Amino acid sequence: MSRQPIHTVYGGAHLFKAGTCPKLGELARRSLSEFAPDPATLAKVLGIRADIAETVYSRVTEKLHREPVEDFRIDFEDGFGVRSQEEEDAAADATAAETARGLADGTLPPFFGIRVRKSGYKTLRRFLDVLLSKTGGRLPDNFFVTLPKIVSPEEVSELEPFAGVGIEIMVETPQSIFVLPQLVQAARGKCVAAHFGAYDYMASLGITAACQDLRHPSCEFARAMMLASLADTGVWLVDGATNVLPLRGQVHSAWKVHYDNVRHSLYSGFYQSWDLHPAQLPARYAAVYAFFLEGLDQARERFRNFTAQSARATEVGGVFDDAATVRGLVNYFRRAVDCGAVPEADVHLGRTS
Repeated sequence: MSRQPIHTVYGGAHLFKAGTCPKLGELARRSLSEFAPDPATLAKVLGIRADIAETVYSRVTEKLHREPVEDFRIDFEDGFGVRSQEEEDAAADATAAETARGLADGTLPPFFGIRVRKSGYKTLRRFLDVLLSKTGGRLPDNFFVTLPKIVSPEEVSELEPFAGVGIEIMVETPQSIFVLPQLVQAARGKCVAAHFGAYDYMASLGITAACQDLRHPSCEFARAMMLASLADTGVWLVDGATNVLPLRGQVHSAWKVHYDNVRHSLYSGFYQSWDLHPAQLPARYAAVYAFFLEGLDQARERFRNFTAQSARATEVGGVFDDAATVRGLVNYFRRAVDCGAVPEADVHLGRTS
């Protein structure tokens, strides 16, 4: 896979249709048009720097038309609610049929999958059986199954028989924080990502709902542990959701909360996180694009200066650079291009003389 998606959108299995993701894009565009019809308004609401406001706005608008959803999960867990086995079986059949139709129509996003309950492997098998029967054995590209509340390697290894399915583990309990390498190893090379389920995690620690926040100290600890445990494994790290939704009457304030949370995730080294509502998408893309655009000029200067000095340690603007920090700069440029914040032609990393 050439890029990591910058978000994952979750939607209840009972609501999923082949055209769900295009519909989410339509709703996101409507929200942007109604509540931030121009760059100045969006910049004022979110605190975007004036010199990049028009660029951010134009790229957000383009993204919402071209590819509003990068990654989607059909949710058979929290977003599905408590339902009978008969209802879950019917939903598995229906969502599989809709997925097959979306695959044929080209309406699925570049990354796609389902989240099943902890005991939901029966549902997964049923979904896959119906899907494969309708597609002639074809799965969507980058198809993942997300496993909630995983605490032991055995729960991950149960997915071994499902060929062609990428595994994502959800970090939602204190126990899972301390066995992350073992959980990844149990997937036998199939683990694609580790998702931080922040609210379940905080609840399991006894933190009351009124105090639960993505930037609570307990979440900072969990993210740091995930970063350290899974460094250089190739496993994507995914942060949790902003649960303040941009509903009418609080759109601007909710956008600002989401914008700040996404920026904090990026600062913490988590380049992907969750979205729960289509009206969150304008703030999502604005946060990501502003994050990368703000640092572009300085990053280019630091990289060029380091290269011009024949890879010796350098200092630019009071910042000391050596091979380690330049590795970080290369990662910055790659992610900036992959997410659409910066066209590759704008990076301009040619050797200086």
